Amino acid sequence: MQYSYLIVDDNKDNIQETLSKFEAFPEYYCVGAAENREDAINKILELQPQIVFLEINPKNKKSNLSLSLISELYRFIDRIPYFIALTALPKFAFEAIQAGVFDYLLTPLNPFDLRKSLLKFQKTNPTVASNTICIRSYGDYQFISLNDIVYLKADNNTTDFFLQNGRRLTAYKTLKHYENNLPFYFFRIHNSYIVNSNFVSRINTGKSLCYLNNSDLSISFSKTFKDNVDTLIKKIAPEYL
Repeated sequence: MQYSYLIVDDNKDNIQETLSKFEAFPEYYCVGAAENREDAINKILELQPQIVFLEINPKNKKSNLSLSLISELYRFIDRIPYFIALTALPKFAFEAIQAGVFDYLLTPLNPFDLRKSLLKFQKTNPTVASNTICIRSYGDYQFISLNDIVYLKADNNTTDFFLQNGRRLTAYKTLKHYENNLPFYFFRIHNSYIVNSNFVSRINTGKSLCYLNNSDLSISFSKTFKDNVDTLIKKIAPEYL
């Protein structure tokens, strides 16, 4: 299972520092970063991260980042992400908990404290995606490992699964159905395609091509799903945020 997170911090150096701590946690991927309140709200609503790391510094009068961002989100959505507050000041912990944060970590981040917080998050969210998907064709049920799926292609109201071994299987459900049910490492990049990010070897934004299987295969992505492609790039190479 992979988990997505967003960093909200008005200091670029702090953002890079937080990103560096996640090198030890490959099951987590960063969908983006925001440096101000408005951008943070927009990205949370658009990217729907599971965790938001929110830096709060009450001493910085120029910053518009605060715990009130959490309550503001309820104006737009019923279910908000898990917030983990980051701050150098321990005295605001009670206020942060009252505001609804999931956890409160002191900066600079201690890797052991981060690990404990992430493990607590995973314990709170015990749902582990099955590593197998059932592809049904009439009375034939085939059980396929998600790790073997390179990409999916829409074909009217059916979906073709292209596997690592070269096989193609047809399921009598729409691509939209699988988009809503596949785990986080699958990305829809076109009206007709969903790719397994673990097989992505190259992305050419100039030619709008996504290369799979060590560049042996290329498929197009569309402007409609550009945000998904951007998130895919950030997942694979967060250093290019």
